[in-house]
Amino acid sequence: MIKPKIWLSSPHMGGTEINYIHDAFDSNWIAPFGSNITEFEHQLEKYLAKGLFATALSSATAAIHLGLILLDVKPGDVVICQSLTFTASSNPILYLAATPVFIDSEPETWNLCPVALENAIIDTISKGKIPKAIITVHLYGVPYKIDEISAVANKYNIPILEDSAEALGSSYKGQKCGTFGDISVFSFNGNKIITTSGGGAIITSSHQLKKKVQFLASQAKDEAPHYEHSILGYNYQMSNVCAGIGRGQMEVLDKHITLRRAMHDFYVSLFENIPGITVFSTTDPDYYPNYWLTSILVNPLETRNGIDKETIRLTLLDSNIECRPLWKPMHLQPLYKDYPFYGNKIAETLFETGLSLPSGSNLTDSDREHISTVLLKLLS
Repeated sequence: MIKPKIWLSSPHMGGTEINYIHDAFDSNWIAPFGSNITEFEHQLEKYLAKGLFATALSSATAAIHLGLILLDVKPGDVVICQSLTFTASSNPILYLAATPVFIDSEPETWNLCPVALENAIIDTISKGKIPKAIITVHLYGVPYKIDEISAVANKYNIPILEDSAEALGSSYKGQKCGTFGDISVFSFNGNKIITTSGGGAIITSSHQLKKKVQFLASQAKDEAPHYEHSILGYNYQMSNVCAGIGRGQMEVLDKHITLRRAMHDFYVSLFENIPGITVFSTTDPDYYPNYWLTSILVNPLETRNGIDKETIRLTLLDSNIECRPLWKPMHLQPLYKDYPFYGNKIAETLFETGLSLPSGSNLTDSDREHISTVLLKLLS
């Protein structure tokens, strides 16, 4: 008998979400207005605990787009972005007809390399352009090198747009991710730590900026009895129904993080005595990753019979277990191949040797047993 599919990271409901959805239906607030949106935003603000302002949006991509607009990115401007990330981090740069410049990873956190970042800034300035923004990413929920990257950004007075799409609940030195950038964003896609089915949020430092986000996200309608539009706006609001799901999900966020970290510990234990497999982890006590996805590096020179990452992926797939290669770096993507890249081959090597394994907070003991049986049979 074929076992049920084990997904990489599937939605995990807490049970109370339906109550807030019913509230939306009972009050007839089905549109992108209503108390669920207000309360969900307040929950996020309270969770971040830094006096910031959250605005719920239709996606994290929309949040990055609006974040770049708030940072006054215009056509022809240069925006620096981590290369090892999902394309949603960089696509909004092209939305604005700006120029992306991609930066390699460093091996400790797999995130933006501070040395390559500064080299890129110096070289860009030498060509007559001052970068307008730096998009930083907390890859797979592991915080980037906050102190080093902030020092470089401050040195050249370049604002940071912090992509925390994968890092809700992660922290550095006790401070939550999503509070380090001049502007920050989160994702609530169906595969994230918590979900609103689809959705995101932008985090700003003032109520004035929040009002500007709300204005831009609702088609930039001027105050008038008719529809008046002086500037370009967008349809980026979150539905009150989706925000209701978010309210219920916030109630189980900490539990989900604990379960994700437990999945990471499961893999660390599983591969402890398996040669050629390294689980991506950080032991630095300043870092508290949510381990949204647990990932491994596979060295076929050390594994049994030279097994490589693709053999592992296909073996899991044959057993109805989903896993996925790491993000393909942006500078290797056909869409971005002609844009500048600074660094070496860290991101490229990670992509060539890395896999993300099933990491959901709703995986069962039976799921873990199945994963363990398949992997140990192949590798040990």
